[in-house]
Amino acid sequence: MRKLGSISPQSLELLGGQDVQPDRVGAEFVGGAPQELIDGLAAIVGYDNVHGRLSDLVAWATEAGPYRVMPQVAVSPRTDREVAQVITYARKNGRHVTFRAAGTALSGQTGCDDILIDLKTHFGGMKVLDGGARIWTKPGMILGDAQAILARDGFMLGPDPGSTAVCTIGGVLANNAGGMRCSLDRDSYHSIEDMTVALASGTLVDTAAGDEAFRDQEPKLHEQMVEFRDRLRTNTAVVDFLREKFSIRNTNGLRLDAFLDYDQPVDILKHLMIGSEGILGAITEATIRTVALPRVKATVWVMLPDIREAAKFVAPMMDAGAIACELLVAPVMRTSVANFPEAPREWADIDDKAAALLVEVGGGDLEELEAAQDRIRAVLADAPLTAPLTFDSTVEGMRGAWKIRSGLFGLLGADRPQGATYITEDVCFPPAKIGEAASDLMDLQAKYGAPESVMGHAAFGNLHFFLLPQLNSEKDRQDYANFLDDLAELVIDKYHGSMKAEHGTGTNMAPYVLREWGEEVYELFWEVKDMLDPNGVLAPNIKLSREPDIHLKNFKSHPKIEEEINLCVECGFCENVCPSRHATVTPRQRIVLRREMARQPEGSEVLRKLQEEYVYDAVDMCAADGSCSIPCPLSIDTGAVMKQMRAQGTTPRSNKVALTTAQKWAAVEKLARAGVISANKVGHKPFELGANLARNVVSPDLLPTVPGPLPQAASRLPKTSREGATALYFPACINRIFGKPAGASADSVELPQAVVELGRRSGRPVWIPENVTGDCCGTPWSSKGYKEGFEHQARTIVRDLWHWSEHGALPIIVDAASCTHGLLDNVPHALSPADFELWEQLKIVDVVEWLRDEVVDYLPIVDTAGRIAVHPTCSTEHMGISSDLLSLANLCGEASIPEGATCCGTAGDRGLLHPELVASATREEMASVDSGDFDCFVSDNRTCEMGLEMESGKAYESIAVLLERVSRPVISP
Repeated sequence: MRKLGSISPQSLELLGGQDVQPDRVGAEFVGGAPQELIDGLAAIVGYDNVHGRLSDLVAWATEAGPYRVMPQVAVSPRTDREVAQVITYARKNGRHVTFRAAGTALSGQTGCDDILIDLKTHFGGMKVLDGGARIWTKPGMILGDAQAILARDGFMLGPDPGSTAVCTIGGVLANNAGGMRCSLDRDSYHSIEDMTVALASGTLVDTAAGDEAFRDQEPKLHEQMVEFRDRLRTNTAVVDFLREKFSIRNTNGLRLDAFLDYDQPVDILKHLMIGSEGILGAITEATIRTVALPRVKATVWVMLPDIREAAKFVAPMMDAGAIACELLVAPVMRTSVANFPEAPREWADIDDKAAALLVEVGGGDLEELEAAQDRIRAVLADAPLTAPLTFDSTVEGMRGAWKIRSGLFGLLGADRPQGATYITEDVCFPPAKIGEAASDLMDLQAKYGAPESVMGHAAFGNLHFFLLPQLNSEKDRQDYANFLDDLAELVIDKYHGSMKAEHGTGTNMAPYVLREWGEEVYELFWEVKDMLDPNGVLAPNIKLSREPDIHLKNFKSHPKIEEEINLCVECGFCENVCPSRHATVTPRQRIVLRREMARQPEGSEVLRKLQEEYVYDAVDMCAADGSCSIPCPLSIDTGAVMKQMRAQGTTPRSNKVALTTAQKWAAVEKLARAGVISANKVGHKPFELGANLARNVVSPDLLPTVPGPLPQAASRLPKTSREGATALYFPACINRIFGKPAGASADSVELPQAVVELGRRSGRPVWIPENVTGDCCGTPWSSKGYKEGFEHQARTIVRDLWHWSEHGALPIIVDAASCTHGLLDNVPHALSPADFELWEQLKIVDVVEWLRDEVVDYLPIVDTAGRIAVHPTCSTEHMGISSDLLSLANLCGEASIPEGATCCGTAGDRGLLHPELVASATREEMASVDSGDFDCFVSDNRTCEMGLEMESGKAYESIAVLLERVSRPVISP
């Protein structure tokens, strides 16, 4: 059951009528899903896994593409058996289902007006087999996470699409996704070994059980597949046509070549499922072969005068052993200069016809890498290069090059006019014709006034391009339809290519399946569809549709909303790092819901209901830590808008309480520390009861409590001397209140004592001013929108730090990453010009940076802590020091970051206010921690450590505490 929000819906001023659109959700959805449907599905999956509120339906209706269809209900089965039971329920009740995983589909693959089945929430997990040569996986496993695990053994899955960080393996299989390095022999069709699939009949087929088992389960289907196989193989013209069509990338149809490549129906079935986009069944687990990774790699930009010249060298470089070859054209390159510091500055002035190839090479060792580079140089020996070849094998350089290539999706989307739909499409040409085809494609874009933005996987003939139509305009809709017709003529008739290369068909290209394949093969597609889904239960109008204009229906509008989030392209890249992703909504869904509010007229029932549900789901449960901005292609910080809404929801009384609390923080801090001492004496439950009573009197969002085992109260700060100190040490107030974790070992010391001791041992003594009590970075106020309280704290701490540091002469060490980050990023915006001048003179460093730069090189490590689980915080990510945190931990033992570790959801004190947020944020990480054999647990932020201890039962402590323990001098007898 959802909780009530801490502020009223009206106080947020989320008004409708801002940009009323014809595609707004109708009043028939106000009550959510029909109760009979909810009850029927809950009998299978449980009520917690049926998503039927109005907000749920709006949130689940959107994918990354240009379409939006409202489901009647969304459901999250927990097992493959439940998937099959939901399909059976739909068939028996005359309903239909569509499948969805990460929602990164770009062509309408998840549009559903009935039962939407979520194959991500309960379908994570994988196992590495044969030392990495194969994996067993569930469909909800994030591809990027799987790649990271496999990389440890020197392997990767063949597909590597641009959405690797967020898409799921199930989606990769269902769409036969490609990517920058995915040659045909490495794609899912050629890599799949076995799978379990839920058919439209409700049968669960494990292909590893063999063909006889499949025949026993589905005798009629088995017989039909044999008859179809034999009939197809006698049709020489169709066989030749299929071979030709699948000699290049093609996802615009069903893999009928499975009937040619395999004899047994069970093998045909599993290959038919690849690229079928859910219209034949649901893959619930799979075993996939992997490919070996090169141990060392390098990238190089090959600069050439035009597309045709660039195209000449693609095939020779691939033949010479290049791993990847990506094409960029001049307009795209110029755009990248102003947005990516990694982009060469000289690109700003390149010729309009210029082109570049981003080439990657690799080898088993440095000698092989150098040989690979030499082969590329030889291929380009007589090329009309417009810039010298410079291979870069540094991690930073290669990451920067691919950042430019991968980041162009968001970059081009950011430039779209208000209300325009961002459509990204992909087509495939014979690789030998890539230069000529790219030029023709750009001419076609120019004809329709679209951005000349061609780029793509040149080695495979696969080009991406972008359109920005105003689809609420009849003219633009017609122009879009005409553009696609002209595109089909170019791709199919002139170049004999594929209308879809790797993004899947969806509804966007469904009408062009017939155009590309012809009547005979098109009807064979339908025969296979009817063979496996005779009742039409699975994904109607996706991939195969009898409606010639299905691609021109259900376009989603983009009404104007808050400026900070208005540019969102709804790609979903933010979702995997969002702390509230398992509890309420994600950043993408927060924005989707806001857009629906803006579509609604003032006073509508839909608007009122959305506002009511939005307060807790979106505003209260947002960690507002900015972690969503890191993976976002446009660096959108949705949390900043949630903080603004909290500020709008404050009252004069709550603001006054917040300001008074800030002004008297020294007294509050002492009382809090005393309260911890008392609570540890009287027990946690009585303290929690008292704290909750106090929260009701003051404000539930101003006074946090601790929903788990209480840490020990902090001791008095260590005595230090200003004389000889090399740095000013500012212990964060959270570390002045709370001491050692509840489960800390007896030989651990408190964090302030550890920092002081480490400074002494390394010859870099630190000084703690005696009157630091009462100073705070202001995060508890800024995160809740209490402007006056935050400004008071910001002003106070800057002046005090300036005074204590002798006008900036001493560097300032802060021992909590969120406080360091807040002082660097948030505090400056709350200062007057005079105070900002003081702030600019301060040198503020996190304790991790201080340990890295000043301590560890002079610190004797005399002990080992064993296996160490490291939790990087969202603040260490923002500050770019997560790798330093891991390196410091590795000095103490064998350190690693558990799989699934993202923001822990504590977000200052937000996790103490809403512990369900921490549970949501750490679900995958805790599974890794529980399955790992770790001896100790470290991070760089006290509230994060408290939240992690609350969920795991493990004593998390600061990296400084761990370093103190392993460097403690051994006393000889």
